[in-house]
Amino acid sequence: MANTIEVKDLLDAGVHFGHLTRKWDPNMAPYIYMERNGIHIINLYKTTAKLDEARDALRSIAASGRKILFVATKKQAKDIVAQHAGDADMPYITERWPGGMLTNFVTIRKAVKKMALVDRMKKDGRYETLSKKERLQVDRMRAKLEKNLGSISEMTRMPAALFIVDTVREHIAVAEALKLGIPIFAMVDTNANPRDINYVIPSNDDASKSIEIIVKAATDAVKEGLADRKSDGGSDNDQPKEKKEKKAKKADDSADKKEKKEKKAVAASSEEEE
Repeated sequence: MANTIEVKDLLDAGVHFGHLTRKWDPNMAPYIYMERNGIHIINLYKTTAKLDEARDALRSIAASGRKILFVATKKQAKDIVAQHAGDADMPYITERWPGGMLTNFVTIRKAVKKMALVDRMKKDGRYETLSKKERLQVDRMRAKLEKNLGSISEMTRMPAALFIVDTVREHIAVAEALKLGIPIFAMVDTNANPRDINYVIPSNDDASKSIEIIVKAATDAVKEGLADRKSDGGSDNDQPKEKKEKKAKKADDSADKKEKKEKKAVAASSEEEE
């Protein structure tokens, strides 16, 4: 695999620094090299091996055309994940994890469709027929949905896998993925339980440099998978897009018939926001 990550690279990024020994999870013992000044030191040789294993799997998933959802809501990881996942054309969650994001995916999709509905209303002129107060309410609803769900607007079906930074913080995402049998890739620090994670990457999940090098390695593997898919048969891959475009045109043609219902739905949603 291209762009192999060496132990020295991980060492320079501080990937080896774990948590205080009193906060450790005993299940992380196989990945701990030693203790120094009350802090556990992660075995970077195992990190390298596990990272390579995870990258191979991520590349395979991306090559199959499925999506990997990246999850990181902690401050030092938000921008890093948003940048690299966005570059790899993968969905990501960097704000609060929406409860039921996976277990109640249909409802989440309905919320995403509300954004598309407002956009259509602005294009066809229906937005201008609303009162000033209604427009303000609709704009507030659209902004709130964009902030929380805008990064997953293109995710029309359940993700094939999750990539999580800090499984302790994102325990709800872990629980939902486990319930549905969705594979989990994760940066797991010494204070976390690795037993529920399919692809454990033992690493420091607090330092921005550590998060940067691991997340970049993961998204690079995704990009390689997408490149493999494109080279294997780009023309065949374009067919689903054409079908989606035809469906979109049909939806636009029937928009006039649904105008009254949609307008009521938006009005009701904006009232709920109040």
